[in-house]
Amino acid sequence: MSAVTADRTSEQARDLAGVALSQLDDLESEAIHIFREVVGELERPVLLFSGGKDSIVMLHLAVKAFWPAPVPFPLLHVDTGHNFPEVLAHRDATAERLGLRLLVASVQDAIDAGKLRERPDGTRNPLQTVPLLEAIEEGRFDAVFGGGRRDEEKARAKERVFSLRDEFGAWDPRRQRPELWGLYNGRHRPGEHVRVFPLSNWTEMDVWLYIEREGIDLPSIYYAHERDVFSRDGMWLTAGDWGGPKPHETVERRQVRYRTVGDMSCTGAVDSDAATVADVIAEVAGSRLTERGATRADDRMSEAAMEDRKREGYF
Repeated sequence: MSAVTADRTSEQARDLAGVALSQLDDLESEAIHIFREVVGELERPVLLFSGGKDSIVMLHLAVKAFWPAPVPFPLLHVDTGHNFPEVLAHRDATAERLGLRLLVASVQDAIDAGKLRERPDGTRNPLQTVPLLEAIEEGRFDAVFGGGRRDEEKARAKERVFSLRDEFGAWDPRRQRPELWGLYNGRHRPGEHVRVFPLSNWTEMDVWLYIEREGIDLPSIYYAHERDVFSRDGMWLTAGDWGGPKPHETVERRQVRYRTVGDMSCTGAVDSDAATVADVIAEVAGSRLTERGATRADDRMSEAAMEDRKREGYF
């Protein structure tokens, strides 16, 4: 390569880095504005925090939004009872490090109280709505921050940044409000609340580039590691309290990582040797499947699975 060509390549790389940096700065500024807007407009916000990468990035942005003051709202996790131990440990350590109050709404408690029934397939993801709505009502929360992004799934692509929910927590697409010029309307009737999505305009790639830039720590299962898994419906699942392989399903020791994290019963791993953030970024860049489309069984139930759940009060 000639000196001129090398200089031109280096210059192009710097230009691309500048564009990426500018885009991340814009997304960060938008998210910080959303956090401050909610706290200025509404009375009792809460942030949904599972210990997954999107909620970790969302909390990181909230810390930036109010620094040097503490984050002015608690964290809430709807625990299915079938979550990955590594993620729960990271959740607890993060809340303790930041000195934040962590509220846990339990699916198991709702089952024990007779409010819910176990599903035949063992998954508890669809069962999170009842404990979530009860926690919102008990805490009198009028704004609930969620880490949903529009690139994840069709129903989430339709939702506004400020998503009005009725007194039953249900979402009606016909009641969505315009958000021209970044103006948000959090007005609601007594008993209603607003779901707020600061990462709406982010992509999976944006999230990982931001994690790299900010040096954000994540649970180890987001990176390649060896794990005992079995194949079901085209996904590598991990056995646990929710259940395990059927007689015809063989457990294998494989090197995998998780692109998204949810209930163990419906969250699949992908074969991967991406052991660092840079490796993951390269892997995501070459993928043609969304993270949920590739690894979440609950989104495969029907074309409108997520929208149906959101209408009932789901995230």
